[in-house]
Amino acid sequence: MASKQEIRSEETKRAILTAAADLFATRGFDTVSIREIAKAAGCSHTTLYIYFKDKEALLHHLSKEPLQGLTLQMEETLSKQGRTPEENLREISSQFIHFCMRNRTMYTLFFMIKATRIDVAEPDKELQTLRNQLFDLLRQAVRRCLPSDIEEEKALAHARIYFYTLHGIVGTYTHSEEPLDSLMERLAPTFALSVDVFLAGSQKIMNRE
Repeated sequence: MASKQEIRSEETKRAILTAAADLFATRGFDTVSIREIAKAAGCSHTTLYIYFKDKEALLHHLSKEPLQGLTLQMEETLSKQGRTPEENLREISSQFIHFCMRNRTMYTLFFMIKATRIDVAEPDKELQTLRNQLFDLLRQAVRRCLPSDIEEEKALAHARIYFYTLHGIVGTYTHSEEPLDSLMERLAPTFALSVDVFLAGSQKIMNRE
């Protein structure tokens, strides 16, 4: 059984993370100070530093578990047997969009803050590694929909375009206050069509080449 001190410590840590998430989502990562987060959490800034060394550490803790969960979900989809590459691409695309829509207030934190290149094998930051793993899963799904003899550099370019397309879709609705279920139901046909348009466009480009 946890001691009272351990319980208080865990409560303080949760309060700090909650305060950081709220402030980052409403005011932006760069404009919020450690002192403001500590004040909102009901503790001193020196107490905050016991748990997190800086704002990037807070960003990492807020993002790690959700992004790992999405990664696992997409990995499971790609490992399913008896499905076409196009079906897998549609499903992981839906999973990615649904995740982003469900976490609209945190979307920028999860994917944009302190972001670097998405196609680097070994990024400096652990959070960027998680982001790049998600891109790599989308890259794999796109690659399987393309001809086997396509050059890898061209396949990567197609994957980048598709990745940017998904983020463009998500970015359109990050500030929407429409409930998740109704938003997803209303836009599902548009999301599905975006996959078809991408695949048709890629095929047209490859035929032209």
